Amino acid sequence: MPNRDYAALNERIWPLERGAAMRAIVDAVWELHAATGVSWVGFYVHRGGDQLHLEARRDKPACSPIGLHGACGRSFLSRRALIVTDVRRLGGGYIACDPRDQSELVIPLVDVNDICWGVLDVDSYDVNAFSPEDVVRLNAVLIAAKLQTIRISIGEIDVI
Repeated sequence: MPNRDYAALNERIWPLERGAAMRAIVDAVWELHAATGVSWVGFYVHRGGDQLHLEARRDKPACSPIGLHGACGRSFLSRRALIVTDVRRLGGGYIACDPRDQSELVIPLVDVNDICWGVLDVDSYDVNAFSPEDVVRLNAVLIAAKLQTIRISIGEIDVI
């Protein structure tokens, strides 16, 4: 009987499934919120080291890789959702891919092994564009898509 390495096959397939789910969510969030102030939406993933790398995104280019000192890195390292009501409050800790962005929402992504593997990042040209309710509802979508395993409640969201 031949030795079939199904674990290796799974390691090749899972990123494809994850990538398709990320693409579908990015497209859906973009279409849902494009008329309501969202200027960018995308996923950053951790591939080791002290950087996050851009994966699926809409609709303009973004910085990649990015360091862990910005809003995405803060959410990734703390494993807490983050709403930045005004990016100027982050000072030098803000990574400005588009200087027109004024607020940001970041949700950390945790897998079944309790490892944070990336973040969902949503930006807006408007100050105070996102609410804790946005985080909770987007997180439910991430769970349904099997990109997220943790439930985030309103009290577990950092707001700056």
